[in-house]
Amino acid sequence: MVQSSQGSRVGLALFEYDFAVHGGTAGAIVIGANRLPAGAIIMDGVVHVITAPLGTTSTIAIHVTTAGDVLAATAEASLTVGLLVDTVCDGTAATMIKVAAASGCTFTIGVNDLTAGKIVVGLRYIDTA
Repeated sequence: MVQSSQGSRVGLALFEYDFAVHGGTAGAIVIGANRLPAGAIIMDGVVHVITAPLGTTSTIAIHVTTAGDVLAATAEASLTVGLLVDTVCDGTAATMIKVAAASGCTFTIGVNDLTAGKIVVGLRYIDTA
C-alpha cells in the first residue's frame, strides 16, 4: 500500500452546547463558527449528553448545512445523562455531509426555552482542501 506524503486528512471537530455559557432561549445557537473547513466531508459522528437538557416540552435539533442533518429534532426529555446517540450521517455516502464554506454546528432549541443542559457533538470528517 502506498501512503500519501500529506499525512492523514481525517479530522475530528468537537462542538459543545452548554446552558451555562450559551443560555437556553428557543432559537438557533451557532457553535464553533469556522471549525469545519470549507470542502470538508462529514462521515459520521456522535452526540453525547453530559448534562440532561431541561425544559418544558422543548426539542433540540443539530445541523451543519441543512435542518436535522446531524440530529433531527429530539424531545429534551429523551436526552438523558450519559446518552450516546449516532448522528444522521452514519458513514454511508448517502448520509455524508459536504460543507461548502467553513462552518460550525447549529444547535436549535425548539418550542420552549431550556433551563439546563450540556451536549457535546463529535464529527469525523475528511479535509479535502
